[in-house]
Amino acid sequence: MPKVALYNVTGAQVGEVELSDAVFGIEPHVHAIHEMVLLQQAAVRQGTHKTKGRSEVRGGGRKPWKQKGTGRARQGSIRAPQWKGGGTVFGPTPRSYGYKLPRKVRRLAIKSALSSKVIDNELIVLDQLQLNSPKTKEFAAILNNLKVERKALVVGLDTDSNAALSARNIPGVKFIAADGINVLDVMLYDKLIITKDAVQKVEEVLAQ
Repeated sequence: MPKVALYNVTGAQVGEVELSDAVFGIEPHVHAIHEMVLLQQAAVRQGTHKTKGRSEVRGGGRKPWKQKGTGRARQGSIRAPQWKGGGTVFGPTPRSYGYKLPRKVRRLAIKSALSSKVIDNELIVLDQLQLNSPKTKEFAAILNNLKVERKALVVGLDTDSNAALSARNIPGVKFIAADGINVLDVMLYDKLIITKDAVQKVEEVLAQ
């Protein structure tokens, strides 16, 4: 089992914590991570693009000229695609870009992402993260104590609401509950700060 240092909010090491081999100790599967990142990025696309086809643009109800005898090419509508102001051929229409991956691939991807953080020494485990009230200054001081200078993803429990409110005004810092941990966020942020209780919750779900 991989072992990592356990810190408190003052930045002092207070022990070690053993992580599950099945969640934090696997060989990262790069392709699974890539597929999951693409899936998440596709899911947030709005898909509200729209162009008008020939049946939707205004005008063109009358045939421009008679079929024969003019010497010109036959035309049925001035709103056909070849005319200026005509409809668009095969243009984009509103759609959802979301799709699904097999459950095993999704689980492999998040395990690989977490394991890569352990391998790269980018995982920090806290004994607890409880603030008496929402204080951005206090949360910033905790990050400073942990020597976090780059983008950081903080993972706690749903009950850590004060920490969530304190973190949201700090640029480059995002707080999510353990239930919402995902591949895109884990890979997007340089440091992963997770509480000991959140580690246990993640392991309970993913180690099955």
